[in-house]
Amino acid sequence: MASSTQVERVFNFSAGPAAMPLPVLQKIQADLLALPGVGSSILEISHRSPAFTEILKTAEHDLRQLMGVPDNYKVLFLQGGSRLQFSMIPMNLLRGSGKTAEYVVHGAWGKYALNEAVKEGDAKAIWDGGATNYDRLPAAGALHCSDAAAYVHITSNETIQGVQFDGAPAVGPAPLVCDFSSDFISRPVDVGRYGLIYACAQKNAGAAGVTVVILREDLLSRSQDSLPGYMNYKAHADAGSLYNTPCTFAIYTLGLIVQWLRDEVGGLEAMHQRNREKAKLLYDVIDASGGFYRPHAQVDSRSLMNVTFRLPDEELEKRFVAQAAERGLTDLKGHRSVGGIRASIYNAMPIEGVRELRDYMEEFHKLNG
Repeated sequence: MASSTQVERVFNFSAGPAAMPLPVLQKIQADLLALPGVGSSILEISHRSPAFTEILKTAEHDLRQLMGVPDNYKVLFLQGGSRLQFSMIPMNLLRGSGKTAEYVVHGAWGKYALNEAVKEGDAKAIWDGGATNYDRLPAAGALHCSDAAAYVHITSNETIQGVQFDGAPAVGPAPLVCDFSSDFISRPVDVGRYGLIYACAQKNAGAAGVTVVILREDLLSRSQDSLPGYMNYKAHADAGSLYNTPCTFAIYTLGLIVQWLRDEVGGLEAMHQRNREKAKLLYDVIDASGGFYRPHAQVDSRSLMNVTFRLPDEELEKRFVAQAAERGLTDLKGHRSVGGIRASIYNAMPIEGVRELRDYMEEFHKLNG
């Protein structure tokens, strides 16, 4: 069991807010009372102080370097999570365009996004996996996107169902908009293939509160002056993410996580390899169980972030979760719409924790299969 300063730490498989890297937590702990050279906590300093200006500038610079963000993209640090982006995106990119926004719905979050978009203009699903309870991605050639669409929206990874795109699907010339909330900075991404990507931080990028939006500069011309100030991307871009008081602590934390990925992990390709190894440990147990563990997602659509599966009955699932918690393996209960078990193995989950869960799964199967 991992420990820090004599405090027992469990292996936290929560879907979010989720585990953070131990070195980042230790850095926060060391500096929380007073930032070096500042004399005040990150929780206390002004968002317009030189100290925070440097934190903000460094976080953006390091994130751009880590992800390879092209120069013609803006990086914004906003609030409100993906829920607010579900409205901001159509307000900025769809309203008044006379066009249709097209949504690929392969899970709950894509469905929520579409439900908000229809309030702002003409929006529709061009593919919906609801008939199979969102257990798969669209087959090759199944997406028929209009060249004249205002944008095409996808969700990179669906946390509830455990279904994930491996890369950007072909959607034609329309701007591709992607919710990367639950696999942000978990693997390399060709940012130039997207018109806009967004992600709330509390899965892979730190503390809840900040939402990263990366958008191509030409799309800012769609943001109308009649929009409420906070809902206008251009207002945030013009103000350098300081249109209002930002989430100072969450931005600071995100910056530390980006540095951890760069300096200790070795970058996004190295992180991706770690995540593939972790996921394989669990999927191998599932596939070898003879049906005792029944995966929700189809094999070719499986997520590296959220491993979802059922057991033969709900009583066994309750026992599985309870006994896991006794061993320091927590937050494994699946979402109510899918049921069963969900192991969220984001960047910060160490491979030791996944091995502990694998061993427990094998033991539980042996005793109850």
